[in-house]
Amino acid sequence: MNMHGARKDLLAGAVFVGFGLAFAITANTYEVGSALRMGPGYFPLVLGSLLVLLGIAIAVKAFVAGEGDDLGPVPWKALVLLVAALLFFGYTVRGLGLIPSMLVTVFMTAMAGRNARVIPSAVIAASLTALSILIFVIALQLRLPYFGFWLQG
Repeated sequence: MNMHGARKDLLAGAVFVGFGLAFAITANTYEVGSALRMGPGYFPLVLGSLLVLLGIAIAVKAFVAGEGDDLGPVPWKALVLLVAALLFFGYTVRGLGLIPSMLVTVFMTAMAGRNARVIPSAVIAASLTALSILIFVIALQLRLPYFGFWLQG
């Protein structure tokens, strides 16, 4: 058994368990409800529990599986763009609104790919933004402003 690969799987499992526990513990501060009458804490609790189970499965794989593969170099460009996109969306969705925030966020994540190009990334951003508007605002009738107060002068 390659201990280096096992250590990576064990660490990945621990990260999943940590995030899962954080979600589950935070979910308990909200009303959880039941499967038929879900409260605001129900879905985060279920998601956190699934993350914990997935983390345990990955950690068990570290001890059961034979050889671990070398992961190679860290894709810094992708890592930075993905984290920046998530932070951008979280900090600007209220001020800019759904359409501009989602366009920029999806464009940044599309550019995180290894062979990313500007035109296909822009098409992906526009398509996913339009699809999200159709699903969440029109079909599900969620009250999400298209443009925020930062753009309304």
